[in-house]
Amino acid sequence: MTLAKTRSVSLVGVDGSVVDVEAAITSGVPGLHLVGLPDTALSEARDRVRAAIFNSGEDYPNRHVTVSLCPASMPKRGSTFDLAIAVALLAAAEAVPVQSCAGLVLIGELGLDGRLRPISGVLPAVLAASNAGCRTVVVPRANAAEAELVPDMKVISAGTLRSLLCILRDEPPPVEDEEPDLFSTPSDGLAVRRPDTRPDMDLADVRGQAEARRALEISAAGGHHLFFTGPPGCGKTMLAERLPTLMPPLEPDTALEVTAIHSVAGTLPPGQPLITHPPFHAPHHTATRASMVGGGSGRTLQPGAVSLAHRGALFLDEAPEFQHGTLDALRQPLEEGKVRISRAGGTSTFPARFTLVLAANPCPCAAAKQIDCSCAPGIRRKYTSQLSGPLLDRIDLKLELSPASRAELRYDLEFAESSKVVAERVLLARERTTKRLGETPWRSNSEIPGPELRRRFTPRPDAMHAADDALQRGTLSARGLDRILRVAWTIADLSGHDEPDADDVGGALALWSRP
Repeated sequence: MTLAKTRSVSLVGVDGSVVDVEAAITSGVPGLHLVGLPDTALSEARDRVRAAIFNSGEDYPNRHVTVSLCPASMPKRGSTFDLAIAVALLAAAEAVPVQSCAGLVLIGELGLDGRLRPISGVLPAVLAASNAGCRTVVVPRANAAEAELVPDMKVISAGTLRSLLCILRDEPPPVEDEEPDLFSTPSDGLAVRRPDTRPDMDLADVRGQAEARRALEISAAGGHHLFFTGPPGCGKTMLAERLPTLMPPLEPDTALEVTAIHSVAGTLPPGQPLITHPPFHAPHHTATRASMVGGGSGRTLQPGAVSLAHRGALFLDEAPEFQHGTLDALRQPLEEGKVRISRAGGTSTFPARFTLVLAANPCPCAAAKQIDCSCAPGIRRKYTSQLSGPLLDRIDLKLELSPASRAELRYDLEFAESSKVVAERVLLARERTTKRLGETPWRSNSEIPGPELRRRFTPRPDAMHAADDALQRGTLSARGLDRILRVAWTIADLSGHDEPDADDVGGALALWSRP
């Protein structure tokens, strides 16, 4: 009996586990027997592997071949095991040295012609291999740049099974597949990539709405959620789309985390393996609850909109048009910053630390002027009641916008600040926040838990008069007080204050009050 072993990675969401792929050639009925709880796509690998080996000019062993995927009790899915199965089988057949592939992690799907097809989820798979102590990984050439983002990982990229076998045999690659730099050097994970921001988006494009601009700046500086109401054409969508232009670039560890989510979802921009700027995600109002928070069947768990907007902005335009259950499903990720999805085949946790921006018209007819509205008061109340009280209680900043005046439409562009100018103030405010929270696990004011906020970051009593009065009147809840304190700290950071004063707390209270 001849035995060979390689390794691959099984993904559930963004979490990966290294899988040993063992191949044994024994006496018996010729054929490939795959064990280890494979799904349908993985069971079909026997046909893809056989055709790929033949079309790569190799001899397929005409004997009984058993391929075991360990641990055997863990279900495996997908076509990413194709390459590992093919190499293990050829090593067992002594077509390549057994030791040359024993320490490799092989990830990739095989075409019938022997080509390595690009796959989704390469970054989290390579991260899982790195965390397991593996130091060399083989990926399709199209996924090489994504795999190289993982620090201290040696990446071998190949376009075909034939070229990979030449590398394992220490032979020159075939002429038709020869490409320089098949062996990449270990990356520091900080390679500069093309920015993923939209250069045509600038805050200076928004006419008027000085208060909304200020709220957008506060949101970007502290990660606070926003709610805009107002008639069509007043600038709600324009403001929301420009929120990411005010946010600082993602830190290296955060960039890898965000990129891993988009890699699993298959939404990485072409030619841009590393997402360096905060993402912006705007699902349609017909989105289901599963598409919003994530889901899937069995082990095919996919991130939802809240995870695709991780460390960026999630914009829900026409928010009352969303299903009530879909909106209420946001309450848990808003509080915890993550989503845990459980299915019969597995459980996965997706990060979901995003800034929520809601936009809504005051009524379903969406009249440009209030005088033209034909909706009865009951209809208007029913429309706005789609946004539940518990959801609105988690929104830090609420504003009612009015259409820009004629003078603002004509002349405001000359005086409006650009995104670059505002982003510099936001960056300085975040640096003050980071310095204050340096010994804590939190990165922004919006992440500080309520008990810690009241225990360690309570302003002076003379600064809390407005909030105390609102509590006394019953117009402010305990959760609302926490929201106001977080926003007050952000306003103080933007103003350069060491701690919030009465004006900072009053400004936060005014922005929290429902429109």
